[in-house]
Amino acid sequence: MNILSETVKLDKYKPKFLKALMEFKLPTEKAQYTALPAVILEKLTDNQYPVVILSNDEPVGFFLLQSTDRVREFTDNPRALLLTALSIDNSKQGKGFAKEAMKLIKQFVNQELPEYNEIILAVNHKNIPAQNLYKRVGFSDTGKRKIGKIGEQFIFNTYI
Repeated sequence: MNILSETVKLDKYKPKFLKALMEFKLPTEKAQYTALPAVILEKLTDNQYPVVILSNDEPVGFFLLQSTDRVREFTDNPRALLLTALSIDNSKQGKGFAKEAMKLIKQFVNQELPEYNEIILAVNHKNIPAQNLYKRVGFSDTGKRKIGKIGEQFIFNTYI
């Protein structure tokens, strides 16, 4: 089942989306903070749930939800999901797709992964646009910090 807003819907990854996702590009300043869908999809493991952001049934974005051991780096909640690799294809940026997708994420998790009650993520301290996006759609800064590959990361969460 997919979750729909007026212009955006979320859907579980399906092979029919692969070609479009493999063609995603990101500007250098944004690529440092995330991973392209092509990289994520070739390394998928158990307890990872790739999600495609669609507009008019065409992939415009992507993210990964996971309940792997990596989640424990951020929270002790056994019912938490870690959100990683949010990206919007370069040609589709600036149109509000990420914001709309993040507005739908709780409803999506509720329907597709109802055993989970929290979404947690790490956002780089220099990535102000992403911090602002997450705050606007209901995520909160937990006050926890983690050092990532390119510096300090703020840990945000939201409850479902």
